[in-house]
Amino acid sequence: MKILILGGTVFLGKQLVRFALERNHEVCLFNRGIHNPDIFPEVEKIKGDRGGSLNELKGRIFDVVIDTSGHIPKDVERSAKILSGGSGNYVFVSSISAYKNFNEFGITENSETNVLTNGDADKMTIENYGALKVMCENEVMKAFKEKSLIVRPGLIVGDSDWSDRFTYWIHRVDKGGEILAPDSKEERIQIIDVKDLAEWIVKMAEENKSGIYNATGPDYALTWSKFLDTCLEVTNSGANINWVSEEFLLKEEVQPWTEIPLWVPEEEQGVNNVSISKALEAGLTFRSLADTLADTLRFDKSRGDDYELRSGLKPAKEAELLKKWKAGV
Repeated sequence: MKILILGGTVFLGKQLVRFALERNHEVCLFNRGIHNPDIFPEVEKIKGDRGGSLNELKGRIFDVVIDTSGHIPKDVERSAKILSGGSGNYVFVSSISAYKNFNEFGITENSETNVLTNGDADKMTIENYGALKVMCENEVMKAFKEKSLIVRPGLIVGDSDWSDRFTYWIHRVDKGGEILAPDSKEERIQIIDVKDLAEWIVKMAEENKSGIYNATGPDYALTWSKFLDTCLEVTNSGANINWVSEEFLLKEEVQPWTEIPLWVPEEEQGVNNVSISKALEAGLTFRSLADTLADTLRFDKSRGDDYELRSGLKPAKEAELLKKWKAGV
């Protein structure tokens, strides 16, 4: 197949290119040439900005378009229109943030999605991210109709994850010592390794699959207890986990998801209980959690000891919170 990837030089895009090349597909990249411009020298690269002129794509025909960088509806509308004339399927990487109610367990592809009620559709924010993804999906389906494949991943993790939301935990456990964790031992965590997602997307494209699919994992109930136990096994650090109550964390105004990555309050646990039965039936598979953690730790160490993570508690704040918790304050 001849595959056009909008993006293709960071995180998910890199893995899509690597797996597509392994499968002997012809790959072309369209991006601004800012990130990792020298990566994949054997691949055709078209330099351009999807927010500007798309003349470079006019008249080009591809078997599959994979869009990893679509956030603004008008930009996705333009790329989808230009490429719909002769290209095959359009794969749009969306997000489970498309869903409206995370107090609901077992969210399916038919669950209610977000609607933009205020804010600017031309500027992505934390608040409107999910609604804009839904609008982008709609532009793809309008242009490609039955040839559109909408993938809604959960938290994508693993090699080269710039967000550090997953990386924080293996990094922190590897450092050892006293660790603060939310007392959610039996609550679920849902994640998907970037390599598993990339391989599945390419295979879905090969099979000309269409429709909407939730794509997160694993295919069993991964609890906080299991997650941190595996971190301890992978690092062999001897760290000590202190399970701290949600009541205490909220009282201390600790920020879910950012200061304590992966943790959300009880009323939002639907985000970690999304149904993936449709994707499993379509062949989505998962490597072991230990493999994903080991891969993530290698990536983290490659950045050097002085690298400051984007997510997670700062050491001083973690120590202060633990002191208060143990003192019963």
